[in-house]
Amino acid sequence: MAGGGGRPRCPPGALLGVAALVLAAGWVRAELKGEQSVDLIGKNEVYGDTSHEVNVYVKVFANSPFLVCMDLALSQERIIDPNYLWIGPDGRDLEGQKNVNLTETGKLMVMGFRESMSGAYTCTLSHKIIETTTQEETEMVEAYKFMVYAYREADHAYQVSARFSTTWCKLKTNGLFVEKLNTILNSTISYLTCHITESSYKCHSIRTPKNGLQYELFVNFLVNPFAPGWEEVCHKAPYDCEDVTNRRVRQAAERIGKFFHQLRQILEYDFHAVPAVQYVDNSFSMTPIDSCRPGFGKNHHTHQNCASCCVVCGPGTYSPNNEVTCRTCARPQARIYGAKSC
Repeated sequence: MAGGGGRPRCPPGALLGVAALVLAAGWVRAELKGEQSVDLIGKNEVYGDTSHEVNVYVKVFANSPFLVCMDLALSQERIIDPNYLWIGPDGRDLEGQKNVNLTETGKLMVMGFRESMSGAYTCTLSHKIIETTTQEETEMVEAYKFMVYAYREADHAYQVSARFSTTWCKLKTNGLFVEKLNTILNSTISYLTCHITESSYKCHSIRTPKNGLQYELFVNFLVNPFAPGWEEVCHKAPYDCEDVTNRRVRQAAERIGKFFHQLRQILEYDFHAVPAVQYVDNSFSMTPIDSCRPGFGKNHHTHQNCASCCVVCGPGTYSPNNEVTCRTCARPQARIYGAKSC
């Protein structure tokens, strides 16, 4: 009978399934598959699996969790003469490299994670199994692969729409009303360095069964978090400012929501020049609109356990702007993570 914590060796190259988790500002956000225990989340550790590559999502500028060069079952056994070899995405030994915390027990943490650090982190664990009766030694070798991706939180904006009744579509005061509305809203949220953009309106004639022909203004605009001065707010934030930006625009959207709930009273006192325009009750709606920074995008199929994240664009893809998807290069020359062009 074998002693010393040995076990049957898994077939080499059996990286078949996917286990995944997300590290966000110190929190693991996605469910773990297979043997991963909820108890391990608090320890900030991710175990490998010889039959699955493990996907790990690390927020930009944060530290990765500890990647453990063994699976959960093996970690409960005695291991004789363990030796660990960690190889980074560039194919080099990680021993002694900066931005890396490599412990004597085979745990790896990548510090200050950036998009260029994304890729495959592989570890080879060699150890011995000693036969209890004969003391015969057998060398065991097991490989673990972690796919580590940088991600950002999506930047949020809010698409707002509302309707207003008017006496006629060709009134010049319709346009004046919308301008006045934008001015008031901008004033309301300016202290949050947010502003109204992409404002537009259309007037439509609407026939109703009870009231006959009526005219309504369909007003649309975007609550944008990047008003002049937003960079200064970001400079006061540690590392990346997207959390601060998203909190500001959420507060701005909430204030606009309160504004529309009180709008009938506001129209009586602030819009004396255009008394013909009235808010259509319950017509206010607000929809969050996500965008990703250049070099990042969303992919619900590839990154199911980080579906709401803006994950770094992989090799052969790029994102030049604030869209939410990574484009495929016509000629796949972008062999890096986080490409903004091909």
